[in-house]
Amino acid sequence: MGRTADAIAEGVAIATAAARLTVKNQILVGTIAQGGVFDAAQYLDDARAALLAMADESEQAAVMVKDLRRRARGRHSDPAGTHDYRDRDVRNLRRRAKQSAGVADKLRAMVESPEQLGALVEGAREAAWHDVRSNLDRRLHVEGMRPDEDPDYAVMREARMQALRLVDLQALSSEQRARKKRAGNTA
Repeated sequence: MGRTADAIAEGVAIATAAARLTVKNQILVGTIAQGGVFDAAQYLDDARAALLAMADESEQAAVMVKDLRRRARGRHSDPAGTHDYRDRDVRNLRRRAKQSAGVADKLRAMVESPEQLGALVEGAREAAWHDVRSNLDRRLHVEGMRPDEDPDYAVMREARMQALRLVDLQALSSEQRARKKRAGNTA
């Protein structure tokens, strides 16, 4: 494999990771926020749309680089900035356009492959479950933590005590006054 093939493979890996993240978020919203049940077939369209969006982005990048290459051809002066290309950059710009077009082609091929779409959805499901599991583990660990295990216990103790005095005890006092008042009215 040459540099172009390596760059295409890397671009596909990055685009696939972005698509997986998009599908993972759809799974989290669909199953947790909307109370749905996970069905892999339901998320195939989301995977397809995410990959097509990435392919479109790669194609647009290829067109943009071709335009930059066309403007750079025949310019031999010193560049004014990072994206002010000159004739000596034409070969590199051609390679970049080829790489972007190659990424788009590979992503469009993935869209046509039920196996690859299924694998993307499964990877997104695993990532969603990992997020949920990590969140539960973290909450259970924090809520079940003993003072001697909490490194911030001493620092946060004063804030907790102030919240207890100003919020919790005031609410408890108001609630007891309201109960006494109701009890006095019913007697």
